[in-house]
Amino acid sequence: MSANRSTDRPSRPTGPGRPKDLAKRAAILEAAKRTFTQQGFDGTSMDQVAAEASVSKLTVYSHFGDKEGLFSAVVEAHCEQQMPTSLFESRPEVPLRERLQEIARAFYAMISSPEAVAGHRMMCSPQMAESPMVQLFWESGPMRVQGDFACLLERRIAAGELEISDVERAASQFFTLLKGEHHARLVFGCAGPPLGTVEEHLDASVDMFLAAYAPRPHRR
Repeated sequence: MSANRSTDRPSRPTGPGRPKDLAKRAAILEAAKRTFTQQGFDGTSMDQVAAEASVSKLTVYSHFGDKEGLFSAVVEAHCEQQMPTSLFESRPEVPLRERLQEIARAFYAMISSPEAVAGHRMMCSPQMAESPMVQLFWESGPMRVQGDFACLLERRIAAGELEISDVERAASQFFTLLKGEHHARLVFGCAGPPLGTVEEHLDASVDMFLAAYAPRPHRR
């Protein structure tokens, strides 16, 4: 991969540059998302992305540095679009179960999109197994989402609505529950006996999470 980058990357311009064009950045991200989804990471070149976005290759490098940086930005943008930080705002007036259901629906919509399914398959491929891209993928998307959710849990714990000793673990468990067999079948392209609707699965996952972490009367 490094050899490809060394031959594919032009020299970077020196000196002060003009402010980045946000419209071009958005076009590059959208083009990269399509290309990574269709071609995979190794099959995508910066030339392809530049042509798809109708910009120069130098413009792509100017915004994102290299292909790894572009991929990371695509993952981050997808997660921020589907699950913005504002989704995890305090909103103490909203019942806890309703807040968890809202987050559950947004999360499942994000991970079940064609782009996310393609990205998941890409990360599970043998080519990526030993690649630093797996860690980059995790840090660019899932880690931020789990961190934001953990902060929400801490606020609800402080309000006496939850009893959790390990918040990071609980946050991880919540999203693992939401994926469940539904998402595994989606990624593997498996058909099979019906498991109920996605909505039923998400509601059951929220109920299980609350059953595990609802405050319990303390015995004296």
